[in-house]
Amino acid sequence: MPAHPMPPGSLDSSAPSAEFPRVSQRCAGIAESATLAVDAKAKALKAAGKPVIGFGAGEPDFPTPDYIVEAAVAAARNPAMHRYTPAGGLPALKDAIVAKTARDSGLEVTAAQVLVTNGGKQAVYQAFASLLDPGDEVLLPAPYWTTYPEAIRLAGGVPVPVVADEQSGYLVSAAQLEAARTPRTKVLLFCSPSNPTGAVYPREQVEEIGRWAHEAGLWVLTDEIYEHLTYGGVTAPSMPVVVPELADRCVVVNGVAKTYAMTGWRVGWMLGPTDVVKAATNLQSHATSNVANVSQAAAVAALNGDLSAVATMREAFDRRRRTIVSMLREIPGVACPEPQGAFYVYPSVKGLLGRPIGGRTAETSVELAELILEQAEVAVVPGEAFGTPGYLRLSYALGDEDLVEGVSRMQRLFA
Repeated sequence: MPAHPMPPGSLDSSAPSAEFPRVSQRCAGIAESATLAVDAKAKALKAAGKPVIGFGAGEPDFPTPDYIVEAAVAAARNPAMHRYTPAGGLPALKDAIVAKTARDSGLEVTAAQVLVTNGGKQAVYQAFASLLDPGDEVLLPAPYWTTYPEAIRLAGGVPVPVVADEQSGYLVSAAQLEAARTPRTKVLLFCSPSNPTGAVYPREQVEEIGRWAHEAGLWVLTDEIYEHLTYGGVTAPSMPVVVPELADRCVVVNGVAKTYAMTGWRVGWMLGPTDVVKAATNLQSHATSNVANVSQAAAVAALNGDLSAVATMREAFDRRRRTIVSMLREIPGVACPEPQGAFYVYPSVKGLLGRPIGGRTAETSVELAELILEQAEVAVVPGEAFGTPGYLRLSYALGDEDLVEGVSRMQRLFA
């Protein structure tokens, strides 16, 4: 102890140099979630009295079904749920996930292959953290969900975008993936139905890509969060089911958020080989411990129930899907493929760039999104957030009246 203690607020000359950055490079390099940022801005403007219509957030506008809420209420009153539970998930929920996976996709797994996570995002991050070493490359079909590249980088990996456009229906081919593969490639990220495009890979293309990945010795992380939201008789087959020999190098990510209108409950999961799931469980035991028990109990009720709730939502989404596509196609300069899944449209707006609109000229889709918000009071997400400038993402998971009013404002702006 110094003979003369330093007075409050003074600096000890023996202290380390203050040259260190205040924020780590790892966290300073993370981009804010563009979709959440747009949604937050729209809600803030609404709270300030502006009649903003938001197409930014990817969440159903329906309430969580009553029987799920009642299960949560009962769990909240159970003292056993007031304590720590296993980091990897409640046994009852793991069993429900095993049964649901076999029922819905045909994939057979055991409880030891399940990790319950705080939403799909944590599942994605922990899967990459468990698979990647610094410098490992991940093939990332673009347009991609904004979180994917950030989760890859946080895990020390290198995202390698493989771009598909509206001409291919936003579907990448095995040939494109092979052209992007290098000796450092370890993982393919696969998402069908897709966020942000709503594209759904047909079974034959899922099989082709899965067999290519198996022959190349790659891992596949497949995100199936939108599995039940497909339209017009389209289905979204699970890659490890179509290509069973890939199962030992495949991680499946899923959750209750989209199927049961439970985005705020924060329950997702990852399925995979036991060694990878064990590693991810160890990580979670230090990062967050168990998912909130009340949310887990609600998820048990959701998965053990029927799919009538999603059937009702799917009918509304399908109606809105056809409406928004039809209305966007009426805008000169907009090309809008019809999505087959999820609840997004991803129109090309390249024909609107570089021309005067409302006294301004937008040169990028970021500037165009800002212009739409300022002059039409409609919030959309620019394609830059998804790796492909020149596009906009609009979620049609909002009420029919708001959807029609919001796109009508855009039609008037661009008329």
